[in-house]
Amino acid sequence: MTTPRSRAEFFVDPEKDGRFRGPATGDERSMLAGFLADQRATLEMKCAGLDTELSRRSVEPSTLSLLGLVRHLADVERRWFRQVLARQDVAPLFSSQADPDGDFDGARSGDGDAEAVRAAWEAWRAEVAFADRFVAGTPDLDVEGDDAWRGRVSLRWVLIHLVEEYARHNGHADLLRERIDGAIGV
Repeated sequence: MTTPRSRAEFFVDPEKDGRFRGPATGDERSMLAGFLADQRATLEMKCAGLDTELSRRSVEPSTLSLLGLVRHLADVERRWFRQVLARQDVAPLFSSQADPDGDFDGARSGDGDAEAVRAAWEAWRAEVAFADRFVAGTPDLDVEGDDAWRGRVSLRWVLIHLVEEYARHNGHADLLRERIDGAIGV
């Protein structure tokens, strides 16, 4: 007889899981940065052990895939931290005005093309590193930038928004990973 599985099981041994160890008390910046770090780590965990399988789509006609999520979140990090808050004149990496869903639509690594996967992870990690440096280097969470969608936004708002963005997409990642190899868990 097999033991029934629970969706609340962990991908990894809870003792070895490095997520959710950020502060539960203390200053706001540390807690927000900790929650964002946990969500980023969750995305990595959901993709762990996969290579070109990351490009497997959810179900037609959707172009949603784990690889698309990595590309999308690289562009999201880039937009909020580089473009809006740091006011850098940089283009998105995977989407454009001509191809606004390029982050998902272009997330194909067919025929064993591991380069597309490597490039997406490299871009995502570079954007996360920039964001972490930016957050650590600001005097407070009231640093502001202008965004065409939201208008004036603070670093505080961006951090909260990014936690929400990752949490939503990590829910998608749960289903995508289960479709690929049956893995379930937190």
